[in-house]
Amino acid sequence: MTKKYRNPEAILDIHEKPKPLPWLGLSLQHLFTMFGATVLVPRLVGLDPGIALVSSGLGTLVYLLITKGKIPAYLGSSFAFIAAMQMLMKTQGYPAIAQGAMTTGLVYLIVAMIVKRSGSAWLDKVLPPIVVGPVVMVIGLGLAANAANSAMFNTAGEYDFRYVFVALITLALTIFFNMWFKGFLGLIPILLGIVSGYFVALITGIVDTNIITQASWFSLPNFEIPFVQYQPTLQIGAIVTMAPIAFVTMTEHIGHLMVLNKLTKRNFFEDPGLSKTLAGDGVAQIVAGFIGGPPTTSYGENIGVLAITRVHSVFVIAGAAILAVALGFVGKISAVILSIPNPVISGISFVLFGVIAASGLKILIENKVDFDKKKNLIIASVILVVGIGGLVLEVGTFTLSAMALATVLGIALNLILPEVSRSEED
Repeated sequence: MTKKYRNPEAILDIHEKPKPLPWLGLSLQHLFTMFGATVLVPRLVGLDPGIALVSSGLGTLVYLLITKGKIPAYLGSSFAFIAAMQMLMKTQGYPAIAQGAMTTGLVYLIVAMIVKRSGSAWLDKVLPPIVVGPVVMVIGLGLAANAANSAMFNTAGEYDFRYVFVALITLALTIFFNMWFKGFLGLIPILLGIVSGYFVALITGIVDTNIITQASWFSLPNFEIPFVQYQPTLQIGAIVTMAPIAFVTMTEHIGHLMVLNKLTKRNFFEDPGLSKTLAGDGVAQIVAGFIGGPPTTSYGENIGVLAITRVHSVFVIAGAAILAVALGFVGKISAVILSIPNPVISGISFVLFGVIAASGLKILIENKVDFDKKKNLIIASVILVVGIGGLVLEVGTFTLSAMALATVLGIALNLILPEVSRSEED
């Protein structure tokens, strides 16, 4: 019997279980990291944030179950569907969003079956290091502008020095905790950074405590379950609107797997296999749509936590998922986390997004990508500028995000361009 592989760089590897108290702290760290973005999506669309928490937790547990507990990924509310959901909410109400969300999950399942039959060996040709490296960098840097804006502008859209001050102090404290603390405290620098930043934000007066005082301790989310809360009918418009976006989020799904492969020193495309990861994501989206939540997707923020802490345990991810489900019913605690101001999250994001981007750069360096070759230089240039610049392709109601467009262009250029240009042949 062969000995199971253990990543020597990990403090806690994928199947290693922490002790109870550290386990709680590590899981809370992931919960706090994903909370702001996960509840922001339903707030923008008009859904109950409590349902988003429950659906993200259940979706993550489903994903871990289907991938056999081999991938430490947390699933939260997807931003890719916001525009489509806003339009459907105004014109047809939540039942249309639910049907669209469940349809996107079915698209994932169909693609998963195709991948299972054809295998994933084609990925090495479609996604070589020259494509993977810049795409991973775009995943990290693509949200850099949003993080910076959230650190500068208040809710009225005005530049606020207090916001910048809180973001920079949060950043500085997080770096300090990460570099100088050891033991258990050295494993939770993100959580410590958020808590410290929150107290600084309280002192500067940018925390809305009314959210906390007005919240009740127990709060039942407004679930939207078919045949219970509403009678479902076929919504062709919702299906046509949301189904194509599944292919956009699939590129993000694959991009996040690339980062996780690098962090954990494994190949998840082979084990448990891309078909399993797509199926897990698809079923999670169906579960979310069934109970009234927005579609889910893997979160780069939580991947950033894995990179910084080097704690890759799926038990920690599962703990965060269980806490998310529980908090969906605890109004007070949800309100406390909801009251965390944007500059605190931004201060943390400066580190998280940067670590992901640096992972992409590391891929290029370790694979010794030759940038004297014109093909490599062009591919990297296009991916980085399109992805970080935020170029979006819109055709009717279909929208291709900047990250997805950059990935598609990178793959296409890699397949079309010759290995050596004519000028290099001379």
